[in-house]
Amino acid sequence: MTTTLKLQPAIAIDSDKFFQICQQNPELIIEENAQGELLIMSPTGGETGRKNAELIGDFIIWNRKHKLGFVFDSSTCFQLPQGGRRSPDISWVKKERWLDLSTEEREKFPPICPDFVLELLSPSDTLTATQAKMEEYLASGLCLGWLIDPQGQRVEVYRSNLPKEILVKPNQLLGENILLNFVLEIDWLWE
Repeated sequence: MTTTLKLQPAIAIDSDKFFQICQQNPELIIEENAQGELLIMSPTGGETGRKNAELIGDFIIWNRKHKLGFVFDSSTCFQLPQGGRRSPDISWVKKERWLDLSTEEREKFPPICPDFVLELLSPSDTLTATQAKMEEYLASGLCLGWLIDPQGQRVEVYRSNLPKEILVKPNQLLGENILLNFVLEIDWLWE
């Protein structure tokens, strides 16, 4: 479940204030969309958490082998260049882009859009809100994104400058030219 707080034009929250709010409320999952609305979400349930853990494990193993970038979990909030502060379920940033950030930028909420994001739709998420989130990533420079909908048994593939592609019950997803040599086996999600 997500609660939306509309703050603007009455209140605008800068990066430091947003960081402080999140630090003072560590039990909450807080994001801000490109319109300046605060989104307060409930934690995921057991099944979604289990699936997220299974998925991120594959990314970590691939990344340790290839050493092309850095993998981030759902606790990482990114300040997107086109507005919004978002926490993808799984994200990945190319090594050179990450290392270009200052130490302070890496310690707080990095002012960068990941090169790749994965959003796993949970029962408390709405498809339209998650699709809008994927569009925010694209507007901020996302190269490749996957919105996985286990209940609908489909994956929406987002690529920069290309129309969205919908795959029905795919057995695997390919990292294409972003996550080189990465293959995510996902047939177990449809069982």
